[in-house]
Amino acid sequence: MALRLHRRTLLRSALAAPLATFGAGCGSTGDDALTFFFQARPEEARARLRVVAAFAARHPDIRIRTILSGPDPMQQMLTYCAGGRCPDVLMAWELLYAGLAERGVLLDLNTLLDREPEYANNLRAESYSTLYDTFAYRGGQYALPEQWSGVFLYYNRKLLAAAGIRPPARWDAAWGHDEFLAAAQATTRRDGDGRVRQWGFADGWVPYYSAACFGMNNGTAWFTPAVRPVHVNLDDPGFAAGMQFYADLAVRHRVAPNVADRQAMSAPDLFARGRAAMLLGGHWLYSEFAGRADLDFDVTVLPVGPRGGPGAVTDVGCTGLAIAADSPHRDAAWEFVKFATGPEGQALVAESGLFVPVLRSAMGSAGFANAHRGIGNLRVFADGPEHSRPLVITPVWGKVDALLARHCNRVLRGAASAQSLAAVAPDIDALLGART
Repeated sequence: MALRLHRRTLLRSALAAPLATFGAGCGSTGDDALTFFFQARPEEARARLRVVAAFAARHPDIRIRTILSGPDPMQQMLTYCAGGRCPDVLMAWELLYAGLAERGVLLDLNTLLDREPEYANNLRAESYSTLYDTFAYRGGQYALPEQWSGVFLYYNRKLLAAAGIRPPARWDAAWGHDEFLAAAQATTRRDGDGRVRQWGFADGWVPYYSAACFGMNNGTAWFTPAVRPVHVNLDDPGFAAGMQFYADLAVRHRVAPNVADRQAMSAPDLFARGRAAMLLGGHWLYSEFAGRADLDFDVTVLPVGPRGGPGAVTDVGCTGLAIAADSPHRDAAWEFVKFATGPEGQALVAESGLFVPVLRSAMGSAGFANAHRGIGNLRVFADGPEHSRPLVITPVWGKVDALLARHCNRVLRGAASAQSLAAVAPDIDALLGART
């Protein structure tokens, strides 16, 4: 469950903590070890520790002390740094890092990249610009990407095949709303009293973030621009129509669980037990499903609305590694970040099957393919970074998120239309304009 907190609860609740609690001088932990702070489920922690062990073998002179986060890593980091004990290397999330960068907590890695121009050029050539640039903010590079986990659709091969449905295998050949809805309707099963026994679609992510992805796939970005935005496009008819299509899957068409239905069983559990034919989620669910001998699944892409396309897009969903600006172990921290985000570390990531690597060589490696032998549509993973778009990068995301959640969730419950969200846009724009 910890990982779902990473991609669901964390992104909504963590920034409620006041960033002003950061004091000056995030400093030493009182020993000479390099500290590495991250969040992970137990199996993910083991994969990360493989990277740490490989780095230690290469750099026996650098000691690393890992700090495994609790369920609220941002609050934990705030506590550490308020006490002057910032970890040297910190996991960074695309929705959350900008506030830390604004307040000088994170080191601009360009100061280190500029010292090694050959390495920097090779890294950029190997990287997906969509992921690398996610952590570029106001001229600085505040983290290097370490894994991709944009959202897509898992599907039950047997259930879709029984309905005569063959989903697309590539982002640039996506299905449309009508085709997707027909597939969800064909795989929804009800008993004699009308109760749903098998859903056509379920959502394993944050529902209103998912709805925003449907809006983006109808031709309009959620925010303009995506980095340091000045406007939220809730008043755009295309974006609203995409969100409404998502909401109608549960509210109108009843091919997806509504809010009340989701209380009985989580969406990943529904999919794992064969009670949902398709599931929206990220790679963080892959190991959970791959371990089930009774589940035959593959992956496909999000649907594209009539104003979108021709290819589908997804959320960047990327985490990175950052260095505390006041780290007393800056050079050692840089060596570790280079290793973990570079070819050797990314090869280990690829082989683990727990993460999607962020370098082209690792993505195309035999190790990555072997870790996903059951996946026929491997290009959904391999091409995912190229089709990723940031939801938004702003230092005021915590306040914006709270306002959005309140109003968007009314739409998802069927209490309001997506078109009504246009009235909220000026208030959100005002928050964006008040950023520090």
